[in-house]
Amino acid sequence: MERLNTKLYLRNCYILKENERLRKKAQLLNQENQALLSELRQKQKLANSSATSNPNPSIPDLNTSPPTPKMAPPSAGQHPC
Repeated sequence: MERLNTKLYLRNCYILKENERLRKKAQLLNQENQALLSELRQKQKLANSSATSNPNPSIPDLNTSPPTPKMAPPSAGQHPC
């Protein structure tokens, strides 16, 4: 019984260490993501302010829905499927 408890205790310690390592990695990835998002927004603002002749921004707004494609009517004699 004591051997099993020791084994479980060591496994628990390993899981706790691994959890802490993954938590730190997640924090770093989140910080990197926030920095990249900030950089993207700054570039988008610059592109929007400098693109007076081009109404389409060079960096798309990822928060908007994608445009729906316009479908041409099917030609005579052709089935849509």
